[in-house]
This record gives sequence, structure tokens and C-alpha cells, in this order.
Amino acid sequence: MRIRRAREDDFESMTEVARETWHDTYDELERDLIDRTVDRWYTDDTVPLEAPGTVVLVAETDDGELVGFTHAVAHDEKADVLRMYVRPDRQGEGIGTDLHERLMGELEAYDLERVRSLDFAFNDASRAFYEGLGFEQSDEGIVEIEGDSYPEAVYTLEL
Repeated sequence: MRIRRAREDDFESMTEVARETWHDTYDELERDLIDRTVDRWYTDDTVPLEAPGTVVLVAETDDGELVGFTHAVAHDEKADVLRMYVRPDRQGEGIGTDLHERLMGELEAYDLERVRSLDFAFNDASRAFYEGLGFEQSDEGIVEIEGDSYPEAVYTLEL
């Protein structure tokens, strides 16, 4: 397994990983809504690789198959992990933990006081993952998709 910075040519595979993960994880959402949302949210415009404070990492197998990715943005004294996905059939292998550890290493350059992660509040797997890494739920919010509102959980790791 290799973790590296994402490149422009990774977007198709990143979108595929996101789509698989959303369909596997978010039963509460309609299939077509998931597809439309993934198509809008996982592009080079919404995940700008070269934007200041942005870190986008991918995990790939030795034969080059992209099996996971993460996206964070550092600003002021905090960073927000906006995306952390591992193909459903590869979850539980430590790939997410490896992505997180590399991400934290990359974020050290920003002299942060805390790192937050945001996800749908009904994603129990995400809650368990982040709590296992030492994050605590610190807030709640709302995610709006096509005019509908969904509860969001904010997890925070104080550094």
C-alpha cells in the first residue's frame, strides 16, 4: 500500500471510491441523489489540489488501484477533514488509519491547535473511526443537499 499526494488524473478513481462508499454507507439517501451529489462534490473544482492549505492524499495498491483518499483544508489554527473514504471491500484493513496518520503528518506544517472532521450524523462507522483516533464529537450542524437538510456531526481532535 502506498499513500501519496493526489494528482489531477486521480479524480475519476476518487469519484468511483466516493460513489461506492456513499452507496454502501448512506442508506438514508436515495440512490439517484447520491449519484448526483457525488458527481457535483468530487471534481477538480470542489477538491482543488493546489489551493493554499489543502492536502489531498490517495491510498493505492502496489498495482496502482486507488482504494481510498482523504481531503483536508488547514486555515488559521485548525484543519477540517472534509473527506475520508476507503472502498467498502477494503475497510477494516487499516487503510483509513494509514491515510489519517499521513494526513496528520502533512498538516504538521500548519502549526494547528485542532483538527475537525465532518460527516453525516447517522454514519456510525465514521463516528467509531474518528473516536478510535481520539476525536470527540464537539458540535452538530446541517448539510444541505438539493434543498433537503441532513444532520451533521463535527468531531474534534485537540492537538
